Amino acid sequence: MAAPSDRADVRPPWWREYAPGVELARSYQRGWLPKDVVAGLVLSALLVPQGMAYAQLAGLPPVTGLYTSILCLLGYAVFGPSKVLVLGPDSSLGPMIAATIAPLALANGDPARAIALASMLAVMVGVVMTVAGLARFGFVADLLSKPTQLGYMNGLALTIVVGQLAKLFGFSVDADGLLAEFGAVVSGLADGKANLTAALLGVGSLAGILLLNRFLPKLPSVLIIVVLASVLVGGFDLTSHDVDTVGVLPQGFPPFTIPDVAWDDLPPLFVGALAIAVVALADTMSTASAFAARRGDRVRGNQEMIGIGAANIAAGFFQGFPVSTSGSRTAVAEQAGSKSQVTGVVGAATITVVLVFATGLMQYVPQPTLGAIVIAAALSLADLAGTRRLWRQRRTEFWLSISALLGVALLGVLPGILIAVGLSILNVFRRAWWPHQAELGRVAGVAGLHDTESYPDADLLPGLVVYRFDAPLIFANARMFGEKVRELAEDDPELRWIIVAAEPITDVDTTASDMLHDLDAWLNERGISLVFAEMKDPVRAKIERYELTRTIDPRHFLPTLDDAVAEYVRQTGATWRGPEQRA
Repeated sequence: MAAPSDRADVRPPWWREYAPGVELARSYQRGWLPKDVVAGLVLSALLVPQGMAYAQLAGLPPVTGLYTSILCLLGYAVFGPSKVLVLGPDSSLGPMIAATIAPLALANGDPARAIALASMLAVMVGVVMTVAGLARFGFVADLLSKPTQLGYMNGLALTIVVGQLAKLFGFSVDADGLLAEFGAVVSGLADGKANLTAALLGVGSLAGILLLNRFLPKLPSVLIIVVLASVLVGGFDLTSHDVDTVGVLPQGFPPFTIPDVAWDDLPPLFVGALAIAVVALADTMSTASAFAARRGDRVRGNQEMIGIGAANIAAGFFQGFPVSTSGSRTAVAEQAGSKSQVTGVVGAATITVVLVFATGLMQYVPQPTLGAIVIAAALSLADLAGTRRLWRQRRTEFWLSISALLGVALLGVLPGILIAVGLSILNVFRRAWWPHQAELGRVAGVAGLHDTESYPDADLLPGLVVYRFDAPLIFANARMFGEKVRELAEDDPELRWIIVAAEPITDVDTTASDMLHDLDAWLNERGISLVFAEMKDPVRAKIERYELTRTIDPRHFLPTLDDAVAEYVRQTGATWRGPEQRA
């Protein structure tokens, strides 16, 4: 007898839907493990220095970046739906965290108080995101079209590359923004600020990664280069030549801690949490959509919110701060062969081992090599072939993609995402505002009625125009529809019927209803009937609710175009005429 859990009519526990990591553990393939382990080791080499740097950017002790990285990776591994996304401290959130907690941390800048405030901020962000996910606000993932995704990723790649150039050549710049950073890099190179040893190591690392990826793609190129570069630094004492390295890490692991903050701190923290949640959501949805499109996966927007929420809550209870998805770290994991969130678990375990037992293990990893890793990952984000395809196939979407790219590159990731979303929405609105319109005629040898612009020799019936409007009939395009129909009526003094091929019209709002009322009255005064064919039942129901059938004859709603044309022929006796007969 089959166990109850094996019966087809027994549904899995409800909580499994909200914990994809549990299902992953049940279906995990052994063949993925070597790739996930390698990718996790590679990822940990990047997570450590970035985590520490972004903690400082947020106004917090560097070690909190490591605590945050560990716990958010574990939280997302259980509750996050994506197999490849990597969460962690993020440069776009750092200034927002600092702006939120700095006014509350008192004049003496007490680190313990700053950590408590940042941890409570992370918990609040996590709760906001989790509630949003449970409320099914994941539709935000649908607001980015493929062209805007391409533009976002291309812009992100450009931003990452420029941001890492100074590190690649062994110096630093004090500039904000793509153009300012690029100008500072060029000026630094011209002024001789580059460290020759570091530059050779960085450029060599980048070349090595790209060559291995090109000719030996099955090898873990990034890990190989990191090991070789570390051996070179340690063996030849390159630190004496001013080559920066990760250095010795702080030791220890935080206990579970409930953030201790005053009640008066909660309102300003909550306002900051809302702002950070919006930024993290926009960034994560954009990155998730882009990587899902590359891998052929489906974005589960609501569960993504829950996964981000769980990651933030986990970080907040272990002295961490708010996190988001990282496009560069996700690209590194993907390039290193990641197959699942086990990559993140391996990365978290590696950081834990290093933090507790081997704080000096990564002291020889050179910063220029880390810059090379990020640049190589960024290059894999760009999709120039897809952009060229847009240029060939649809110029408007090409320029939409370029606008998203420029938004990300010139204004920053968050404004760029907002621009991309806004452009996607405007593009949808533009199609509804200025939809395709056509007059239809009969074409010999082709079934149905067709656009007379595509078939200028189509046959027409005298006194009849068959007009198709390819959009919902709403406030934005109602005037256009009315003006076009009036134009058709005025151009043909013998016109008796205008049949609207209504199948593409998926909605009629109240503004359009008023327009149809006035339009039908205007046509009736001229002896012209307004007839609708193939109108969808939900739209016809709205027409009835608007009481339009008091003006438009109910007999002028016909099920098909063929029925409408046949009725016109029956009433008028008209016959089809070709271009030579109409001349």
